[in-house]
Amino acid sequence: MSGKHSFTLTLSNNITEKEGVNYLIENHTGFFKIDLSTKKKILDLLQIEHRFLQSFDMIYIPDFVGKEINGDEIETYLEDMVLVELKTTKKYLPNNPKGFFFGATENEFNFGEILGEKFRFCFVSLHEKGSSFALLTIKELELIIRNKRIQYQINL
Repeated sequence: MSGKHSFTLTLSNNITEKEGVNYLIENHTGFFKIDLSTKKKILDLLQIEHRFLQSFDMIYIPDFVGKEINGDEIETYLEDMVLVELKTTKKYLPNNPKGFFFGATENEFNFGEILGEKFRFCFVSLHEKGSSFALLTIKELELIIRNKRIQYQINL
């Protein structure tokens, strides 16, 4: 059964992820947070099942200059768009992503395999000594994974 510590940890992780989103949007061009309806539209345009809705948090359009992107522009930039699954830590990682510890779902890896170059894990390190991010495809990530284990998540 989930305890108070588990609930507190989840809230803390959610706050850290939001900080990671804000860091990318405020400091690097091309990153955008999108809502659920836009996610669905992107998956529909890519002809991918909606079961992957939770497999990405943001989009990245390298050459898009602007602070916002609207749903109507999504189709225009679909070819250049990268779907991004965010992993955020407050640990100081001067060689980001080296030293990153994170959880990922099978769905995220399957989604990355389907999309290839159009999908990236984005590893964000938020620290007072220096914040950074690293974008990696599944292939790039597989090359540097030191340990990978299965962890069951069970609901009764």
